Amino acid sequence: MAGGVPLAIYGVLFASTSVVLGVVWDISWHRTIGRDTFWTPAHVAIYLGGVVSGLTCGWLALKTTFAGTASARAEAVRFWGFRAPFGAWVSIWGAIAMLTSAPFDDWWHNAYGLDVKIVSPPHMLLAAGIAAIQCGAMLMALAAQNRATDADRRQLGRLFLYGAGLLLVLVATISIEYTRRWDMHRSSFYQVTSAVFVFFLVSAARASVARWPATAASLVYTALILCMVWLLPFFPGQPLLGPIYVQVDRFMPPPFPLLLVVPAVAIDLLMRWRREVRGRDWLLAAVIAVAFLVTFIAVQWPFADFLVSEWARNDVFGSHRMDYNLTPQVQERWYRLNRSDNLGRGLPIALVLGFVSARFGLWWGNWMARVQR
Repeated sequence: MAGGVPLAIYGVLFASTSVVLGVVWDISWHRTIGRDTFWTPAHVAIYLGGVVSGLTCGWLALKTTFAGTASARAEAVRFWGFRAPFGAWVSIWGAIAMLTSAPFDDWWHNAYGLDVKIVSPPHMLLAAGIAAIQCGAMLMALAAQNRATDADRRQLGRLFLYGAGLLLVLVATISIEYTRRWDMHRSSFYQVTSAVFVFFLVSAARASVARWPATAASLVYTALILCMVWLLPFFPGQPLLGPIYVQVDRFMPPPFPLLLVVPAVAIDLLMRWRREVRGRDWLLAAVIAVAFLVTFIAVQWPFADFLVSEWARNDVFGSHRMDYNLTPQVQERWYRLNRSDNLGRGLPIALVLGFVSARFGLWWGNWMARVQR
């Protein structure tokens, strides 16, 4: 225990941070250097997080089973004769899935070469394992938060929201192929973001005891991505895999973070309104869907114009850096927004997806708010 907070929670959150930043680094490695060896520093950071998480939660299970107090055993979940918090079991499964994906990913690259897309079978298995580790850390913090005194509840609540921010980074990274800056005037961009991000923001807000939970989670996501945007170009890197169309001498940064903090503030305000008026969750989900879409379009639409302009071609926003393997045809379109499609038909679909995402987020958040073990 550290000030009433179980040390295992810090261990799993450290592992989650190592994994998430390793994933962002690994994508940068592919865009800068290509595929050279499995044992890149980025891969080491990813799988180190998996090992640390598995060992931490495994130790916690052994300690609770054989040396735990009566209260610790009562607060644990039994599995195959062993006892541990439910979140620890989720993280252990995630660590196993991650380590299983390692040889699968290596075989996939040897068989098919460099990935052309992030979404591939070994990457999806890896992403499921990473998400499980992060969800496990969040559930461990929630269970302790829901049993703790006021002072410890605040600290555990902050740890939960940090884990929620890490999960946002993972989700944003997985969906990056559908959320690039040149698609930010298309309805598909808002359909994907409404379907994906509303769920995670709303569920975190419903389960948390903090005053601005969705905002805090979005700020964690923004801060971590900005750190990678600004730090990675400091390190030299050159392509080792052809064909090379762009001369690259620095690591490629990830795309500038989405402006999720604005709709997150709107979600927090609406969640407060819900507590005051005691309305139904179906109504709240509908209002959240509208608020997310309206506020997100209001800030992200003009920001897309900025990101393709000359004002964003610097080390602050990183729009001037190109992957080494971009063909001349793609380079010509690098600063050009795709033409808007039929928004009158596409945005209502985004609204429906946002409603479904918000409703499931409220349901999941209600369940997490009751976690005790």
